[in-house]
Amino acid sequence: MAQILDPGSIVVDDWHRSADSREFFSRILHKKKRRNFGLLEAPVMPPNVSVDTVHYKIFISGKSGVGKSVLAARLTGLKIPNMHYETTGIETSVVYWPVKLRESGRVLFFRLQLWDCGENALRRFDHLLPVGLEYHKLAHPYNNKMALNCTDSVILEKIYLIPIFLCVFQSCKEQVDAILFLFSFTDRVSFDDLTNQIARGTELCDRVVKLVVGTKFDLFTHTDVTEREVTRFQEVSGLPVFRMGGDVTNASNLGEVAPLLNCLAEHLWHQDCVAAMAPAIPTHPESAVYMKSTV
Repeated sequence: MAQILDPGSIVVDDWHRSADSREFFSRILHKKKRRNFGLLEAPVMPPNVSVDTVHYKIFISGKSGVGKSVLAARLTGLKIPNMHYETTGIETSVVYWPVKLRESGRVLFFRLQLWDCGENALRRFDHLLPVGLEYHKLAHPYNNKMALNCTDSVILEKIYLIPIFLCVFQSCKEQVDAILFLFSFTDRVSFDDLTNQIARGTELCDRVVKLVVGTKFDLFTHTDVTEREVTRFQEVSGLPVFRMGGDVTNASNLGEVAPLLNCLAEHLWHQDCVAAMAPAIPTHPESAVYMKSTV
């Protein structure tokens, strides 16, 4: 079982509320609302500020109607749909989230590419071979992946698309860095199926961050899942469960999405540090993990 980190063990918790974060968060905000970034866009920092960006692929998993598209919109700050509609194919969106590493005080931008695929479409084409999309990470061109300096490495991504649209669906799960498993507090079946969903979603992924998100948490009058059951699930599965409300009136509230995005950042960073055979939280910040590459 993957190690579950305590909140704030690697990144500074609630850093978005501090004064020294304003310069960075202002780059993902516009008129107090979230900026929308396309696949080729990125926050622009002043010339005197150097910030590395690390790239990750996140797959959002869950049965139809639990709120996958709403969660993606909430995390990216996009307009949240008022009515449910079935995602007919694949929808991708990009989240930029700045974090401050606790030990070194270094700031990184996490680029999270969210993949949302409609349940019916994913089920229909799940048997197809994964030849439609190759998604992989490249280490710094002068370094081997296993010899990366975790703090200073820039993880790049390449996506190759060929004009066979149907073959892309299986690739939602390929080379994924994290999976968000969703259930709805108003849908008992979605909660009961979590264990099977997690098993199916990670059968081909030997190293992937797994988090669970319960949606429509604020719809108390319609809840089908109790807090005791959620607590029991966390104890048995060892996975953290985050709660997201069903209110669609405010998509730009950083405080609502910060716990989930910070947790994603911590576990993704720790995962890559472990893969590079370097400690995520070294005893001495001046150790080799935190030294800049001289190449």
